[in-house]
Amino acid sequence: VDGHQDLAWNMLTFSRDYSRPAAETRRLEQGGIAPQANGDTLLGWSEYQQARVAVVFATLFAAPERRRLGDWDTQCYADTRQARERYRAQLDRYYRLVDDHPDRFRLISSGADLDQVLAHWDQEQEQEQPDGHPVGLVVLMEGAEGIGDPGELEGWWEAGVRLVGPAWAGNRFCGGTREPGPLTAEGYELLEAMSGIGFALDLSHMDEPAALQALEMYPGVVLASHSNALALLKGAESNRHLSDRVIHGIIERDGVIGIVPLNAFLLAGWKRGDPREPVSIERVVAQIDHICQLAGDAHHVGIGSDFDGGFGLQSVPHEIDTIVDLNKLVPLLQEKGYAEEDVERIMGGNWLRVIRPVLSEAK
Repeated sequence: VDGHQDLAWNMLTFSRDYSRPAAETRRLEQGGIAPQANGDTLLGWSEYQQARVAVVFATLFAAPERRRLGDWDTQCYADTRQARERYRAQLDRYYRLVDDHPDRFRLISSGADLDQVLAHWDQEQEQEQPDGHPVGLVVLMEGAEGIGDPGELEGWWEAGVRLVGPAWAGNRFCGGTREPGPLTAEGYELLEAMSGIGFALDLSHMDEPAALQALEMYPGVVLASHSNALALLKGAESNRHLSDRVIHGIIERDGVIGIVPLNAFLLAGWKRGDPREPVSIERVVAQIDHICQLAGDAHHVGIGSDFDGGFGLQSVPHEIDTIVDLNKLVPLLQEKGYAEEDVERIMGGNWLRVIRPVLSEAK
């Protein structure tokens, strides 16, 4: 289970087709804007099958105009209306993906949907089944700027959204990455409405004061879909990473934190264009182990790759070519003393545990 992938953003920004193998996408994009702006893709249909990725938290993501990266950066908004339009178009793109490839991708909005996808993966794959197993998509709204009024949340739930992260950058709800601040009055209203419906709350990108306030008041499921521990990034000044205080709060709420295998999130000071070699996948293991040591168990950490989310092959540990290589974590964790059942939790079981109550909400 991968707790964070910006698939719709890539499909609409670069016309990436995730029913293709990653190698085919790289070949087709060679010389174009996609590898220049976002790096070579780490994802593809063949790779999902080889890596045995059964479930992905698939995002709705758009950036505010002030953070636009160039003319190619089409998924930006100037106001709430535009943000809503961007999110709706991305959700529609997921519907289209599922309609075009019903044997390969399925939307998950209920416990029954999840069970069907997992049951398919539990079957022995017959050689004459060229389409393999379906990848289930649980929709996560990253940044709530498309919600003009809390009353709109019911509509997003009915449309299939199951997780909401209030912030990416700072906004009217709370502080976010590079733009600090606590929860606002509108932020509290948003969280109250979210809890009444049953959404999971994603703390990733929220500024620390806002995250701590949310942990204190939000009664529903809390998680951090794609965040690393600040304690292992000495010298990093970004509020993007989780303090141990926030990590302890998530653990106390029985939440899960998805570790991001991005070099800049593994080695303080690493920047795009730097050599990959100084950053090893061992640093991903160290991030996982840090969460487990704080928790005293392996029940609160998973993978939130954020693959293709603003970075690609050029920005991940040198042992990683595609998402398939995240399975290299398994023997490394075992060598570190993690039991088989704990490795299974880290590689997907913890995400399944935390998301199942959200999917089981009766509406």
